[in-house]
Amino acid sequence: MTQELSTLADRVTGTVVRPGDPQYEEARRVYNGMVDARPAGIVRCATEEDVVAVVRYAAESRRDLTVRGGGHSVPGFGTGDGAVVADLSPMQSVQVDDAHRTATAGGGVTWGRFNDVTGAHGLATPGGIVSTTGIAGLTLGGGIGYLNRAHGLSCDNLLSARVVTADGDRLTASEDENADLFWALRGGGGNFGVVTDFTYRLHPVGDVLVGLVFFELSDGPAVFRFFDDVLDEAPPEYGGYPAMRLGPPLPFIPEDRVGHPFAVIVSCWTGDLDAGQRFLGRFRQVAAPAAEMVAPMPYPAINALFDPLLPPGLQHYWKNAFVAELTDDLIAAHMEMGARMPAITCAMHMYTLTGAVQDVPSDATAFGHRDARYVANIAGMWHDPAENEANTAWVRDYYAAIAPHSQAGGYVNFASPDDQHRALADYGVNHQRLTEVKRRHDPGNLFHLNQNIEPSPVPAPRGSTG
Repeated sequence: MTQELSTLADRVTGTVVRPGDPQYEEARRVYNGMVDARPAGIVRCATEEDVVAVVRYAAESRRDLTVRGGGHSVPGFGTGDGAVVADLSPMQSVQVDDAHRTATAGGGVTWGRFNDVTGAHGLATPGGIVSTTGIAGLTLGGGIGYLNRAHGLSCDNLLSARVVTADGDRLTASEDENADLFWALRGGGGNFGVVTDFTYRLHPVGDVLVGLVFFELSDGPAVFRFFDDVLDEAPPEYGGYPAMRLGPPLPFIPEDRVGHPFAVIVSCWTGDLDAGQRFLGRFRQVAAPAAEMVAPMPYPAINALFDPLLPPGLQHYWKNAFVAELTDDLIAAHMEMGARMPAITCAMHMYTLTGAVQDVPSDATAFGHRDARYVANIAGMWHDPAENEANTAWVRDYYAAIAPHSQAGGYVNFASPDDQHRALADYGVNHQRLTEVKRRHDPGNLFHLNQNIEPSPVPAPRGSTG
């Protein structure tokens, strides 16, 4: 294997990091500290040609291939024991076209970098809750963030992509070129190739009004019910979601309430700031906040708001479910399980999928759950590996409590390593078509270390009786 990797090293301009190299221990780490894989080599791809070389090497040598953009994949799909990692982190270019309101960004770019560059132009596209998340994985799985109600998912704003396919070909995928591949990339995850460049539609976004409003658990049911009721009349400028959290050690949280469970409304208002203050003030009419922070800030700042709580290396175990109706029984389950939250870094965020998300037909892109009203993400995150068993059990128990009130399937970007059996339901109504696109572009399933879509069987010739 070492000799083979030496051959690969001669074919790329980027660095190849192997076991025994001084930088190997750092290079093999991913965001989720629970993932402790030891890949055969990590290729830090500097160019599209480097990606081609890695893909062809993996295919020729029959080695597992993993693709790493931001490295945030909770299941650790950006690494693998004995695998060759195509690490796109050196591919950091972000170019903004003000005239056409578009931006083209490399496959290793994070939302923090993307938002900083586009924000300097007063522009943004939907994407991300944590700034260190990669644009690649988030977009390919759909793309949930604060701007969804106004502008749709990240994948709805993707205009084109440069893709290295399983045979090492370089393609442009858009509505006009390789349209089937372009359809599949928008929600089908990393199943169809390595995307080296993403071109997005941008929207004018300046300062936003941010709200973190914490309510006592006794007021949580009324607050969640009000949120659900007001959602249908809320203007698209409002991007917010209900959440369950323990009080973090922040200046606006009373010191004696740090670590206590709360029902939370997280808000992002992109319109007139005074109008936003009036809208957010409606929640205070339902119940008196226990603590709150409401302030204007640049859009890139809200994308980084939770970063200090979530450094790389935490233990991560997540579960999620799509929700069509926020029933009283479901709200009660959230209150009960949220009260048992084991760590300040844990959270339940119930992201909304209304507004512009539902203006797109369910079969227009591969993201197949546009009939859902919410996606509830139970994000178990903690520091100490000794707590893995107990805290993983809390996540599973929480999921079991909400599952009877939820739809089949979940959001692929929030899946855990043990969710592979849910792939058919997770891709929903579009799964069959995705298997057909997979057969055309990756019949050997080279890209299988993901929420995998297996290629459909080759159709039998006409007239066959077999």
